[in-house]
Amino acid sequence: MSEDTLTITDNRTGRTYEIPVENDTIKAMNLRQIKVNDDDFGMMSYDPGFTNTASTRSTITYIDGVKGILRYRGYPIEQLAEHSNYLEVAYLILFGELPTKEQYQVWEYDILHHTFVHENIKQLMHAFRHDAHPMGMFIATVAAMSTFYPEGRNIHDQDTRMKQIQRLIAKVPTVAAFSYRHSRGLPYVYPDNDLSYTGNFLNMLDKMTQVRYEPDPVLERALDVLFILHADHEQNCGTAAMRVIGSSHTDPYTAMAGAAAALYGPLHGGANEAVLRMLLEIGDVQHIPQFIKDVKNRERLLMGFGHRVYKNYDPRARIIKRIADEVFEVTGKNPLLAIALELERIALEDEFFVERNLYPNVDFYSGIIYQAMRFPIAMFPVLFAIPRTVGWLSQWVEMLNDPEQRIARPRQMYLGEEKRDFVPLAERG
Repeated sequence: MSEDTLTITDNRTGRTYEIPVENDTIKAMNLRQIKVNDDDFGMMSYDPGFTNTASTRSTITYIDGVKGILRYRGYPIEQLAEHSNYLEVAYLILFGELPTKEQYQVWEYDILHHTFVHENIKQLMHAFRHDAHPMGMFIATVAAMSTFYPEGRNIHDQDTRMKQIQRLIAKVPTVAAFSYRHSRGLPYVYPDNDLSYTGNFLNMLDKMTQVRYEPDPVLERALDVLFILHADHEQNCGTAAMRVIGSSHTDPYTAMAGAAAALYGPLHGGANEAVLRMLLEIGDVQHIPQFIKDVKNRERLLMGFGHRVYKNYDPRARIIKRIADEVFEVTGKNPLLAIALELERIALEDEFFVERNLYPNVDFYSGIIYQAMRFPIAMFPVLFAIPRTVGWLSQWVEMLNDPEQRIARPRQMYLGEEKRDFVPLAERG
């Protein structure tokens, strides 16, 4: 008997099955041979929310939730946040290696010179209500971009595919900035390709009457680090949506709009928005004891703590907490920070939270920084979607290049009625 197998005995029949094990996993289809009789469909696994099911093999992002480790292509997130910038990390995530100086120059030029959007896209965004949610505008506009670039459906041509990838990475800050300006009733600001990726984004957000906008270098760098931290995070809800939609071989704009829609939810990309609303609701440090009591009684939710993957301190939260001090030197200290620090102290010391592995996650401090930088709460999920674009696209390319991948089609356990005969309406009691 091979050591790399799993022996399963079906107590219903007494039969024994030997299932191959590879990388600590078994292929779900190998369970189908386990049957009670020949008419039996075969064994399936049941995993709501895919909590312990690997749907792909990936080489992009590694997470060890117990040890609090996050790496892109093998590089620790701490090193990338300290020494790199977002566009360099985007190149790494997409191509698997850090670029040479020449490769980076070409890559940066290609991205920064695709930042403009078609004028009709601008008119499309003008048509939204004045109070439209920026994330709703973002999702709809990204989906609409597929009609501006119909060649994007030619997903198996590598040159065409790369052109769409460059367009999306380049244009999402423009779309995001336009949605922000729309919500404030301000004219849209065109990109400035002489600025950095994040510097140009700040320009499109904030420029008013200046002849030349100069972003604050501290805020520019802080936003760059936040973008690095959000670039990819393995098979989360949005990434799974990107892969599932992409498995039908639709264009990347449509698939990414679906991924962004998944990100919109308060349990995913809207989580930092929920954190800020929680802190505003608490209002003052003196109200924290009652809030904690309500959390323990399951009357309130503690947002920004705990994670499906991390059972330790989220490594991204440590980095964000550190750069928060740099941001506050420019913006002034956010009054909500005192509440956040006290909540963190209690969560790290109180046995109720410790035994449940409720450590701060990336959303806990990011919202405070965004608010200090004067972003409205509604913009928070959009700020998540901009950097995650490269992660979605890298996962999409990996899925297309994997010969084992097929169109996504989960199974179900049918627990409904057996066959019933139709009864005419007049005869029904």
